[in-house]
Amino acid sequence: MIPDPLDLSGRTVLVTGASSGIGRDAAIFLSQCNARVILCARNRERLEQTAAQLNGPGHRIEAFDLAAADEIPARLKTLCEDTGPLHGLVHCGGVHSALPLRVLTVEKLEQVLRINVSSAAMLAKGFRQKGCSSPGSSIVLVSSVAGLVGEAGVPAYAASKAAIIGLCKTLAMELAVQGIRVNCVAPGFVKTEMGERLGAMLTPEQLAALEAKHPLGFGTPRDVSYGIAFLLAGTARWITGTTLVIDGGYTAA
Repeated sequence: MIPDPLDLSGRTVLVTGASSGIGRDAAIFLSQCNARVILCARNRERLEQTAAQLNGPGHRIEAFDLAAADEIPARLKTLCEDTGPLHGLVHCGGVHSALPLRVLTVEKLEQVLRINVSSAAMLAKGFRQKGCSSPGSSIVLVSSVAGLVGEAGVPAYAASKAAIIGLCKTLAMELAVQGIRVNCVAPGFVKTEMGERLGAMLTPEQLAALEAKHPLGFGTPRDVSYGIAFLLAGTARWITGTTLVIDGGYTAA
């Protein structure tokens, strides 16, 4: 029998942003890969909706606002004292900001960077603590093609997603000594609730033009979840510090 390379049996994975979109689908798919999943987001009710769709036993809800970034390492330490060390961390939590430069404020810029970037750094800081991660564990950060190519109207969001890619590379070098791999996925336009809200801000012509920039069309959350699972599993044992672009060809032009 050929082994399933994405089998995550016996592994515990924390997924942030698990209340919707890519985070919710990643949690569901990882449970289908036999992982025990810890769901993290602010809204417990929506996390319970995700939990109801998970496969297998042993999953857990951890309602927490990642905007309180300073509290993350201690929160993770307490969590792992109860659950045991984690084998994976998937950081899908974050916010989108569609403010053009002319109306961007320092307050808004710092808010986006805090939620998207500071939380990622503090999650990694918490993950590396003694008793919080297992040998051969993996961190996957969700960036975006907005961090790789220029997009008008989203300076705060693009800056935050580019920062995550830079953070990923540095963390990969710093945490390799502990046997922790760190990688990113960079999705294009994905059909999620956030994507639909962004699409609603565009005219039909603008939305059609955006889709035309994706040679394979818009993506789905599952397209990204496959990449996340690959980077968590033994299939990526020799991969760290890289960004897996999942964009239907958007950046190929």
